[in-house]
Amino acid sequence: MLTFFYTTVGYYVCTMMTVLTVYIFLYGRVYLALSGLDHSISQFLVQIGVFTAVPMIMGFILELGLMKAIFSFITMQLQFCSVFFTFSLGTRTHYFGRTILHGGAKYRATGRGFVVRHIKFADNYRLYSRSHFVKALEVALLLIVYIAYGYTKGGSSSFILLTISSWIMVISWLFAPYIFNPSGFEWQKTVEDFDDWTNWLFYKGGVGVKGENSWESWWEEEQAHIQTFRGRILETILSLRFLLFQYGIVYKLKITAHNTSLAMYGFSWIVLLVMVLLFKLFTATPRKSTALPIFIRFLQGLLAIGIIAAIACLIGFTDFTIADLFASALAFLATGWCILCLAITWKRVVKTLGLWDSVREISRMYDAGMGAVIFAPIVFFSWFPFVSTFQSRILFNQAFSRGLEISLILAGNKANQES
Repeated sequence: MLTFFYTTVGYYVCTMMTVLTVYIFLYGRVYLALSGLDHSISQFLVQIGVFTAVPMIMGFILELGLMKAIFSFITMQLQFCSVFFTFSLGTRTHYFGRTILHGGAKYRATGRGFVVRHIKFADNYRLYSRSHFVKALEVALLLIVYIAYGYTKGGSSSFILLTISSWIMVISWLFAPYIFNPSGFEWQKTVEDFDDWTNWLFYKGGVGVKGENSWESWWEEEQAHIQTFRGRILETILSLRFLLFQYGIVYKLKITAHNTSLAMYGFSWIVLLVMVLLFKLFTATPRKSTALPIFIRFLQGLLAIGIIAAIACLIGFTDFTIADLFASALAFLATGWCILCLAITWKRVVKTLGLWDSVREISRMYDAGMGAVIFAPIVFFSWFPFVSTFQSRILFNQAFSRGLEISLILAGNKANQES
């Protein structure tokens, strides 16, 4: 068994099973929370949640002893070792799982060199968007729904025990590339990264345009692995898991008054369809040569006012609450991603129906939203100069960190002299 583990794919199977266990546990917990069955078996699930963090700690204790294990564990956390290895866990799981679903096994360069140059935000997003960021936000959505609707005997302490390891995984998958990115929290680099990111996101693709220059070209390249009918069927089955959010949250809204009929679920799909049509109207860009632009902008303004008024009336005159509004947004976000995944999987059918341009624009909106969620904390921490200094000290030794600071000062003086 050890030979199989170390010389063949055993290690990758073990890695994928570790991540799948987290997914199965969270989806099961969310299902129980939305169905109301978690009241009777909460203690058992708390025990399972605690056990997810036990193996690593027990391994250190057996190898090093209690005191050395505690010291080693604390040192690892201060050096962000857990963040790095959790992120690499997601990398192996994603590509091994993709190979199982679609084939195409090949050597993938991981870049083992010592990185001392700053990697742009857009470059990291292209590399890790589908392998880490999407999955991290999915886990975050599961945790939010569980915290909102779940029940755990013991209150907030039990919630922390159940979810702390999963939140660490979410943070690691979202921010590890930027934590270990030299000068990742330097303000000037952050501004340049934002300009580069927006230019890449809204640059039109075309023949000969590479994915590193255009979001549209990159988005098309990300779908190249879906080739076989078997792969499309498996992708379809896996994508349907996102419908769980809408199906469960709809019946938890106060406006439904605990009505569990399928008509309520069907009505939620009508609301989603209306939202898609409104999105199409808001993103409509008529040609400047026509006389329609002013009318379209006027119509879009009226629609915006009407939507705000409708939401205000719902909150004021019905049982619909602001909490219901946010819950509905989470449910529709998950359902929208499911529809996008299905549309990409069955690309030929969608193109035949003439809906491919709409799918592309909605996908762009999702990527813009994901990028904003990741970029906002980077901007916040970039406001504080000591964060960049602290990061440089973690990544490099003291001598190199001092040299880096001196080089930044000299670069600033040179820029002032030239101006």
